[in-house]
Amino acid sequence: MSFVPPGTGWPGDPATADTPVAHDPVDVRRLAATSGTLAELTARQSVCRACPRLVEWREDVAEVRRRAFMDETYWGRPVPGWGDERPRVLLVGLAPAAHGGNRTGRIFTGDRSGDWLFASLYRVGLAAQETSTHAGDGQRLIGARVLASVRCAPPANKPTPEERAACFPWLSRELALVAPSVRVVVALGGYAWQAVWPALRDAGYALPRSRPPFGHGAEVGVEYEGTPVTLLGCYHPSQQNTFTGKVTAEMLDALFSRARELAV
Repeated sequence: MSFVPPGTGWPGDPATADTPVAHDPVDVRRLAATSGTLAELTARQSVCRACPRLVEWREDVAEVRRRAFMDETYWGRPVPGWGDERPRVLLVGLAPAAHGGNRTGRIFTGDRSGDWLFASLYRVGLAAQETSTHAGDGQRLIGARVLASVRCAPPANKPTPEERAACFPWLSRELALVAPSVRVVVALGGYAWQAVWPALRDAGYALPRSRPPFGHGAEVGVEYEGTPVTLLGCYHPSQQNTFTGKVTAEMLDALFSRARELAV
């Protein structure tokens, strides 16, 4: 089998053999809408099979594996949101990496982007450890939660519009369930910035009429049931951005320090 069966002991696996599985976008909408808790929602996210291309890709990657990880078992399933259940800071990314989250079962864990992200979160006090290498490594987010707009690793890191739409209810419902505690939402990259706006609206947030352009340090005020919330733009800590200097450790630290300041 080219993925980890639910309920078989993987660290942090939220699902069991009895967790209902979404087989198409209609199922996703129904199962997301009827998830009453984060535990129920993340369990259902983690067994979704609604997008045939993504299912085939993530499981093929888990079967073939990269040479550096040839002796490892890959998660090979959708990667649910993780972190504090009552977060003040919410980080939203694009999708799991094929040999990162798709391997470890935890978003931004086990890849170069995650190395940069968690090191910065640790330096500003939002993560308990400097690194995040696998699901059982003891890493813990402090007042923060990380999730992705698309829960499966997509070929070439490019989900189709149909796949984004199919996954949308998972994102919207998670935003709604954590909304009472959230004070800052950080969009990691332009894709996440575009994806999070309609999801915030669907989750009950009041947004400005026009969507400001994405940029590193972009700061927009929104509201949830009368409570101010700040949306921050952050360049994605991808290798392309970190290698070229478009993103530096100092830039990330300054932005996450700002997020923590706003969240207090």
